Amino acid sequence: MRMLLAVFVLLVFMAACDGKPSSSQKISEGLPAPKVIVEKEKVEKAEPLPPEVKIKLKRDGKDNYSWELSGSDADEILKINEKLRKKLGGEQQK
Repeated sequence: MRMLLAVFVLLVFMAACDGKPSSSQKISEGLPAPKVIVEKEKVEKAEPLPPEVKIKLKRDGKDNYSWELSGSDADEILKINEKLRKKLGGEQQK
């Protein structure tokens, strides 16, 4: 009986150590290493601010509007002057 038990234990031990890798080793060897991608920070180019134009708007008692414009860009001043003429319906008084 002891002999039978010893043979059984030896067979189980030999079956466990048959040289095949265990399932956890198969999984770790089968998976490729994770890929690491390094990206540089994307720098967004901000559009420059439009030239600053200062507007001094005046209204008299007869609901007439006049304005004074000042700034560094003459083209921008002319554009704003035209917008004010269209929206306010008046002309700039000098």
